[in-house]
Amino acid sequence: MTVEAIILAGGFGTRLQPLVNDVPKSMALVNARPFLEYLLDYAILQGIGRAVLSVGYKRDIIINHFKDHYKSVDIDYAIEEEPLGTGGGIRLAFWKVTGPRAIILNGDSLFRVNYSDMIARHLKNRADATLALRKMKNTGRYGRVAISRNNRIVGFTEKSEKATPGFINGGVYIIEKDFLMEPGFRGRFSIEKECFERYYDESRIFGYPSDGYFLDIGIPDDYKKAWHEFAQFKD
Repeated sequence: MTVEAIILAGGFGTRLQPLVNDVPKSMALVNARPFLEYLLDYAILQGIGRAVLSVGYKRDIIINHFKDHYKSVDIDYAIEEEPLGTGGGIRLAFWKVTGPRAIILNGDSLFRVNYSDMIARHLKNRADATLALRKMKNTGRYGRVAISRNNRIVGFTEKSEKATPGFINGGVYIIEKDFLMEPGFRGRFSIEKECFERYYDESRIFGYPSDGYFLDIGIPDDYKKAWHEFAQFKD
């Protein structure tokens, strides 16, 4: 079965406006290549054969660049006519997913997780959703995720100016289609706030700790860092 991915590629990139003001955030150039190409390159390396891009803001730039395929990946599009939030964007894209689940990727961060192992853990846990987690010395910018001894998620802590170590949500998920297509999830909503944080105690939502390379280009300093660090990636 082809492993499918949903990529949230419709971000405005408000905080990057001083550096990137004419393209969606996922198309910000890093060493003369769109950031989204780096995500897709790693997805290919991890066995992804089909990707649904959830697009909205300046979507024609993305569609005209990738069209219906990129290297070995077939590309389809879920078009947001109005902003639907991370949850609404994923749910819309799920209508175009042919299998029972998908890998979800944030279009503004690269987290080099072992997809095959993450899927295996997800299936073993009979999870509704599995979130890739990255250990950080300072979780303040992201907020923290608490897990039990068997990696089940047991709580979330809001963003804070306090420099606290712990796990952060790394923006790579595996979600069961049936879980997110429940009637309670409709319209515009946040996958983080109105799904994971609201239902972790009554649904089977697990963490997948990984020490893989992680970078979120959401702020100018980290976007500039990508120019130097991504030179190591040949695919």
